[in-house]
Amino acid sequence: MRSVLLVALVSPVFAEEGGAGRYVPGNAATLIDLPPTKAGWVFESIYLNYDGDASAAGTFPNGGLVTAGLDATSDAFILGGIYTFDTPVLEFHYSIGAFIPYMWMDVTANVVAGGTAGFRSDSADGIGDITLIPAMMAWKCDSWQFGAILPVYAPTGDYQVGSLANVGRNYWTFDPTLQVSYNNAKTGFNAAIFAGATLNTENSDTDYQSGSAFHIDASVQQLLPAGPGFLSVGFNAFYYEQIEGDSGSGASLGGFEGRSIGIGPALGYILPVGENTLVVEARWLPELDTRRRLEGDFLWLKVVYQF
Repeated sequence: MRSVLLVALVSPVFAEEGGAGRYVPGNAATLIDLPPTKAGWVFESIYLNYDGDASAAGTFPNGGLVTAGLDATSDAFILGGIYTFDTPVLEFHYSIGAFIPYMWMDVTANVVAGGTAGFRSDSADGIGDITLIPAMMAWKCDSWQFGAILPVYAPTGDYQVGSLANVGRNYWTFDPTLQVSYNNAKTGFNAAIFAGATLNTENSDTDYQSGSAFHIDASVQQLLPAGPGFLSVGFNAFYYEQIEGDSGSGASLGGFEGRSIGIGPALGYILPVGENTLVVEARWLPELDTRRRLEGDFLWLKVVYQF
């Protein structure tokens, strides 16, 4: 027991329960993610893959355990819809939406406290935490668009204390986000910035509250004529900074704060279908500089149909 406690005390620790928070780089970053300005429906399907790991010398809490050398791979298939009302609210286009994920996870780590010590490997799959969007606002002025989004993550996914792999996080998260974008219809040049603040409630099963965080996603894209539609070529960069330390009696390793920075390419295709629009986009986002978090690569594939 003493050797286990010694490892926990002298090793570097990672911020946020599980080494990662609600914010996922690339979740809202480019043209495909802008709040709608056309009344009607938007259907979206998303595939997300993440493969990340932490240094074997680092420890952090996960599922009520203290782990070292964690390696995690996750896949998610997400279906969602957004509805934009005909009548503006305060001159803003007003939308609501919801997204449901199905997830597959494989996690391996060396458990050093909170359970049987030694190497472990856990897997899980199932419906994860549903994202509700009770408010999404958009306003256009010539080539500029301004928006505000309020994603709310509900703890609907399965969560078990003592398991390394959980498809749910067992706490609520509110992530108010502001958006500014520029679209030059003549040249095809586009740029967008999304900035948000992640606010978490406490995980009641582990008495652990992940600290609040600030995040920015920015993108630059060039549209090029290609057949009946347009090819979009560009990049997405992100910056994530935890601005409040973790807390609660379950945060036994202290209120440490994480950070992540990365950049990667984005490639898409926009196809007008009568009065409707089909958009397909792929992004690869490697984390280039992290602190007290898992470090890995995000791969996104998004398909959006607006009608």
